[in-house]
Amino acid sequence: MEYLVIKWLHVLSSTVLFGTGIGSAFYLLTAVLGRNPAVVAHVCRWVVRADWLFTATTAVVQPATGWWLVQRAGWPWASGWVAASIGLYVLAVGCWLPVLWLQLHLRYLAAQAANEGTALPPRFWQLFRWWFALGVPAFAAFLAIFWWMVSKPASL
Repeated sequence: MEYLVIKWLHVLSSTVLFGTGIGSAFYLLTAVLGRNPAVVAHVCRWVVRADWLFTATTAVVQPATGWWLVQRAGWPWASGWVAASIGLYVLAVGCWLPVLWLQLHLRYLAAQAANEGTALPPRFWQLFRWWFALGVPAFAAFLAIFWWMVSKPASL
């Protein structure tokens, strides 16, 4: 029973982590492409909140429940999909941490432009390109991890 609870907590938290990430990215991307500083500032505020509320908590739950499941199931840590998942998780979190900083600055710059009635400044676009560039490998990593967690391929 305990194993099933931890397993479902792991699956649920990975779904929240992945879902919040793709949802936040979608809404921020569409807001930014609209180029309206007030809309961008509003969406950025909510994306930052969602990242702290959902992504940060599940980013802690995932390795804790994953470690517990690997121990209980007796999977070798060196097995291909476990090792690859850990490596990609480190990569994804390594991309996500700077994204948090970038989102805070994007939020500030968009709010400033909205308050001044100006367009989004060049610095905003520079930071946005970094945000996007870091989001792509993080998304790909989480997608692969999610797949491996479900399929547990023996050939990897």
